[in-house]
Amino acid sequence: MYRFVFIMAMMLLFVCQSKQTYGAGAISVGTVSVNKTSVLTSPHSYSKVVGTLSQSEAYPVLNSREAPEGKRIHTVSTGDTLYLVARHYGVRADELKKINHVIGSRLYVGQQLIIPQEFVNHTIQKTDSLWKIARAHHVSMESLINHNELNAIVLRPGTYLKIPEGYFLLQLLGNKTGWVQKSNLEVKNVNRFNLGWKYNGTRDMYQKQLHISGLDVVSPRWFTLSNKELVSIDEDKDYAAAAAKAGKQVWPLFGNKFDPELTDDVLSDLGNRQKVIQTIKTSLIQTKSQGINVDFENIDPKNKQDYVLFIQELKEALRPSGLVVSVDVSRENADPFWSGSLDRKGLGQAADYVIMMGYDEHWASSPKAGSVASLPWTRVGIQLLMNEVPAHKIILGVPFYTREWITDLNGKVRSIDRTIIETEKVVQEKGLTKKWDSETFQNYVEFTENGEKHQIWLEDETSLNLRYDLVKDYNLRGTAAWYVGGAPEEIWQNLK
Repeated sequence: MYRFVFIMAMMLLFVCQSKQTYGAGAISVGTVSVNKTSVLTSPHSYSKVVGTLSQSEAYPVLNSREAPEGKRIHTVSTGDTLYLVARHYGVRADELKKINHVIGSRLYVGQQLIIPQEFVNHTIQKTDSLWKIARAHHVSMESLINHNELNAIVLRPGTYLKIPEGYFLLQLLGNKTGWVQKSNLEVKNVNRFNLGWKYNGTRDMYQKQLHISGLDVVSPRWFTLSNKELVSIDEDKDYAAAAAKAGKQVWPLFGNKFDPELTDDVLSDLGNRQKVIQTIKTSLIQTKSQGINVDFENIDPKNKQDYVLFIQELKEALRPSGLVVSVDVSRENADPFWSGSLDRKGLGQAADYVIMMGYDEHWASSPKAGSVASLPWTRVGIQLLMNEVPAHKIILGVPFYTREWITDLNGKVRSIDRTIIETEKVVQEKGLTKKWDSETFQNYVEFTENGEKHQIWLEDETSLNLRYDLVKDYNLRGTAAWYVGGAPEEIWQNLK
């Protein structure tokens, strides 16, 4: 009776002290807590080792396999062999033979075989409690009590408890998965979030946008590389204070004017990098910002590693203040300056987050009309980035704009940028009927005016729902919208 009461009390204590609340968009992330751990093909220690992870590496947790409770018994049936039974339970045949005192290799129908249980030992420390040990090893207290035949609350330091070994399935780089022992990981849940870049608006408009539900992080353009003072600053302390009051984080944007020569002047010089970093750090701290978003584009390929080094140095400088570093990268393409100059793997290791700008599949001056970001094109971009950056560190950039393509009588194409709000106005005023385009997975409209053909691949509630499905399907951390104000406030609800 006492043992039953003890177990129930301990289980209740564990539940109360370990309960945490996470949003529906939470992701479980496992961080390696030991020097090295093996990646296995299946959830048992005797399976094939396909790789090794180092301490502090972190990846999304896709699934878990609990250690079976109590003694496992297998009743031999017709056709069973030691090898087949061992393979079924993920244990070695010689271990199965040894624990059951099997002579030779012959089994008989109806024979009871004990299946070996996998354990790790936990040496009890003075500060340990049963619920603390159970929580650290991701097992129930009842399991610890049963496997160790505990009858008292007191734990003796220096002795050990047998921990039944379970496994987590991790989502690794390169679209691969693998099982890792639970005892070698620290697992926590992290919430998804949505970032919005500030652009093309008034001060009053920016203030009103702070109350948008579903918008978690705002990124105003405060820092820009400069030929004169290395970095020009246009910070707004009042806006930062208003954002904090509205419950939004502020990650100011730091741009390079798309200028490769100016960027080279800063990135290739240690002194210049340090001056820029110190200037930005001072501003971020004074405005009580929570992070920064670095958006360097059109970089000379010779500065590829200089850029990684700069992000490493920036992160190291901001780490003591707990500030987040996010980096924007283009969707992978063949252009050496706009894509080839980015070491995505190195940037992913240096920064907290990598934002993939999921646009422009067809850019403003494209000679061919087409979608700004078709869903298949976006999906492939995510998959390519996941070869080099863990999924939970990736934020998908989504367009709150599209383009109206105009083809004249000579077949020459030009375009007009349209926000989602502007596009919907065009559709309504001209009485256009949306048609589904199965190639882009978007709604599409077209019309003729003054003899010229107009085409629009729409960004709307449907396309954004599908984009957020990608975020969930691939365990990405969230979205980043270019830009706040380009879409109706209600559309943010699709990104929650």
